[in-house]
Amino acid sequence: MKDNPAGTIVKIAGPVITAENMRGTQMYELVRAGDEKLVGEVISLERDTATVQVYEDTRGLFPGQPVEGTKMPLSAELGPGLLGMIYDGIQRPLEKMSESVGDFIIRGTDIPSLDRERLWEYSPRITVNSPVSEGDILGTVPEESITHKILVPPGISGELVWTAPKGEYTIEDIIAKIRTEKGREFPVKILRHWPVRKERPVRKKLDPKEPLITGQRVIDTLFPIAKGGTSAVPGPFGAGKTVVQHQLAKWSDADIIVYVGCGERGNEMADVLREFPVLEDPKTHKPLMRRTVLIANTSNMPVAAREASVYTGITIAEYYRDMGYDVALMADSTSRWAEAMREISGRLEEMPGEQGYPAYLASRLAGFYERAGRAKVLGSEERNGSISVIGAVSPPGGDFSEPVTQNTLRITGAFWALDADLAHERHFPAINWLLSYSLYTELTASWWEEKTKENWKEMRQTMMSILQKESELEEIVQLVGPDVLPEEDKLVLLSADIIKESFLVQYATDPQDRYCSPFKQEMMMKLITDFFRTAGEAVKKGALTSEISALPAMQGFTHLGARPEDEIAEFCTGVIKSLKSGIDSVLAGGGDD
Repeated sequence: MKDNPAGTIVKIAGPVITAENMRGTQMYELVRAGDEKLVGEVISLERDTATVQVYEDTRGLFPGQPVEGTKMPLSAELGPGLLGMIYDGIQRPLEKMSESVGDFIIRGTDIPSLDRERLWEYSPRITVNSPVSEGDILGTVPEESITHKILVPPGISGELVWTAPKGEYTIEDIIAKIRTEKGREFPVKILRHWPVRKERPVRKKLDPKEPLITGQRVIDTLFPIAKGGTSAVPGPFGAGKTVVQHQLAKWSDADIIVYVGCGERGNEMADVLREFPVLEDPKTHKPLMRRTVLIANTSNMPVAAREASVYTGITIAEYYRDMGYDVALMADSTSRWAEAMREISGRLEEMPGEQGYPAYLASRLAGFYERAGRAKVLGSEERNGSISVIGAVSPPGGDFSEPVTQNTLRITGAFWALDADLAHERHFPAINWLLSYSLYTELTASWWEEKTKENWKEMRQTMMSILQKESELEEIVQLVGPDVLPEEDKLVLLSADIIKESFLVQYATDPQDRYCSPFKQEMMMKLITDFFRTAGEAVKKGALTSEISALPAMQGFTHLGARPEDEIAEFCTGVIKSLKSGIDSVLAGGGDD
C-alpha cells in the first residue's frame, strides 16, 4: 500500500467516520475501516481528510484505528449465478453468509457475491479474427430459465484473437481475448464488475410503447405502466404497498425481477423468501425465484447500506437489460432510502432542506428513476431491453404533500395512490381511481387494441367516466338519498358498483382471480360497457334502474374475476345475451308506466 498508505480514524458519528492521512483516495472509493475491516465508501474529501459512510455497525471502532483504500469504487459483481440469490444492500450473499458464519452477520465478513467454483457451460458465438464492438455477444451460458449472454465490455472494441472452446468454466476463467485498436490484448472473463453509482451505457433510449402486463386489472386497464416506465406507489401504513409490490413481482410479464427490500420490516422480506421459491412462474412454470434477484436490507440492518441497496439493484437490472431482456425492479420503499440519506446528511452536518431531508433529495431520486427506460442496447446485433421501476413511497400519515412523494411525482410516469379506507373495506388492490393517473395510457393504447381487436381506449374511457360521475353524485346521495336522482344517474351508480366489485377488486387467494390476462380483462370490460350501453338505451325508453338491477342475469357480475379464462368468453357472451333479453322483457312489461 505504498501508493495509498492507510489513514487513521479521528472521528466517529454513527455510520459516518472521519479519517486523516487519506492521500490518494478518490470520491466513492471503497475502503476498509478498523481492525475488523468494515466496508465503507468515501463520500467527502477535503485535502487528505476523508469522510466515510460505513455499511456495517460501527460499534467497537475507535479513533486511531486504520482505514485502508482499495482503489476500487463500490461495485456490483455481475455474471451467471445472480438469479435466485438473496443479497444484502452491498451484495453480500445472505444464504452463504448464514452457512459460513451463522444466522447473525458478523462484521467484516467478506464473502464473494458469486460462486467462484461453480462450473458453467459456455458456448462461444463469435469466431476468431472477427471484428467485435462493445456489447457484442461473445458467447452464452444457460442460467435458470434464461440464456445468459456474455457481452464485450463497454468501451472495448477491436478484433477477437482468441476464444475459449465450448466447455465448462468458472466465472473467473478467461473466455476470450480482444486486440483493441491500440494493439493491446484485453482478456475477457465471464465475471464482471460495475460501479453501482454509474449508469451503464446504451446505444439509444427508446419511447416506451408496450405495456408491462401485471395481471392486476386496476393497473393494466385504468393506470397502465409501459415496459421501461416508472411508477410510484404511495400510501399510508396498512394500505397495501408491499402487497402490491409482491403481486407485481409475482405476476408481471418481465423476464427478470429485481426486488429491493429497502428498509422494510424483516417479516415482509421473510414472506417473500417463503413464497417465491414455491410459487409457480406463469411464464416458465418453474419456481418464481428462478428469475428473481432479492436484495434484502431490512430496517434492522445498518442504515448506510440502505442507501447503497437501490443502486446495487438498478445495476443488476441494467446488466440483464443489456442482454436484451425486460426487467422489472421493485423498490420497497424509497421513503426508507430517503430517510437513510437524511440521517447520513445530519451526521455530515449538512444544511437541511424541507422536513430535514438533504437539499439533493430530488436529484438523487431523479438519478435513480432515470436509469429506468426502454433502450436499444450496445452491440452490432439489433436488440432492445427495458427496465421498469416501481417504487413504493411511505408518506407519514398518508400525507402526499411531503417531500419524497412530491419529488417522486415529478419524475414517475404512473401514480398509483393507495387508500387506507379502501384497504379497511377489504378492497384490494386498494388503488384510489380518483387520485391515480398514468402518462402511459396513450402510448400503450395501440398495443391493447391490436391485441384485443376491440376499442380498448373507448371502453376504458367509459369505465373511468362512470367512476368519476359516481364521485360527483356521492355528495347529492349523502344529502338527499339516491331515490330523488334521475334514472340515468341511478344507472351510473349501479354500473359504478359493478365496476368496483366485479372488476377493480381482485382476490389474491383465488387461483383464477389473482392474475388476469389481457384477454380476460378485455372480455370483462366488454361485458360491463355493453351492459351500460344497453341499460342506458332502455332507461331512455322508460325502464327503471331498479327493475334492471333485479334481473336474475345481474348475478353474472358476482365473482366475475373468479371465472376460469377458458370459460370467460362464453360466460360473458351468455350474460350479456341474458341481460338484453331481460331488459327487453322489462320494456315490454311496462317501461312506459
